[in-house]
Amino acid sequence: MDEARQVLERLERIRQLDRESAPPALVLDELRALVGEAERWTSAEGDARARAATLELAELMTRVEEVNRETVLAE
Repeated sequence: MDEARQVLERLERIRQLDRESAPPALVLDELRALVGEAERWTSAEGDARARAATLELAELMTRVEEVNRETVLAE
């Protein structure tokens, strides 16, 4: 369950950054790390719902990165 603890701790760090209005790049780095941790958790648990949630998270991360890239280019 070490993987689950890591995911939960990462989520709390992301929430804290959000409360502090941290720079988007910092939040994006944390989100990338969250995807990796979620993938490791999914592998350890082997649960179909966890795999589906991880895939959804990875897809969301791809969309966030695209928006971030567009924002940086527009500046």
